[in-house]
Amino acid sequence: MGGRRRGAPDEDFTFVSPVVKYLLFLFNFIFWLISLVMVSIGVYARITKHAETALACLSVDPAMLLLVVGVLMFFLTFCGCVGSLRENICLLQTFCIFLTVLFILQLIAGILGFVFADKARNRVTEMLNKAIIYYREDIDLQNLIDFGQKEFGCCGGVTYTDWSHNMYFNCSDGNPSIERCSVPFSCCIIAKDKGIVNTMCGRGMQELQHTEAGEHIHANGCIDQLVNWIHSNLFLLGGIALGLAIPQLVGILLSQILINQVKDQRELQHYNLKHRSDPWS
Repeated sequence: MGGRRRGAPDEDFTFVSPVVKYLLFLFNFIFWLISLVMVSIGVYARITKHAETALACLSVDPAMLLLVVGVLMFFLTFCGCVGSLRENICLLQTFCIFLTVLFILQLIAGILGFVFADKARNRVTEMLNKAIIYYREDIDLQNLIDFGQKEFGCCGGVTYTDWSHNMYFNCSDGNPSIERCSVPFSCCIIAKDKGIVNTMCGRGMQELQHTEAGEHIHANGCIDQLVNWIHSNLFLLGGIALGLAIPQLVGILLSQILINQVKDQRELQHYNLKHRSDPWS
């Protein structure tokens, strides 16, 4: 007398939860769309740059940074999207491992940033001084520096005379630039009640002493202002860090749950296949 062996699992039963599967897909799909926008903006910004500045300084190029982050996010979320839909363990494990490594690296970077605050400060200072050198070579970098100097009320890296690192603002006697020994307009102190703004207020500021220059421009460097801002907004930064960590942890958790469910489902399919050929084994 034939029939299914008592205690054998129902072939219609599945360990894979549709909620976990499609929640993980939706999670990755949203960030996949964001990555496409980032890549598109990065590519557009690189294409619209002048040919002579295309390879000026990739390490301080905001467009290239946006492009690199977008490409990495695109690859990661693509693995998550396809892996969840196809229930592909290889892609899901790739997504989970990369996301875990990224989370650990961010955690280590944050800890090292606090432990080696002085070295981190020196590194940021070097990057900012390098960005100052290419200020006139990259419009995206120029806009980013101007925005930072206006928002933080600062000028240069450590002090306003750091602008001498730029060939246009250099104070050497042989510099033919009309901006010689000046600072950008974004360093200037602009009174809100003034109807007419002097856009040349930065002219010759590097030739003045700190106190005298401070009457016309923000003479303090951006590094000190940034450190002060960080100390004053620790709770805000902590909230941002938590906001970045939670989606990563959710992605890791969902992918690991789905991986385990897919493995259980394949074991069930293997069990059913085995007992279909030999129901009494």
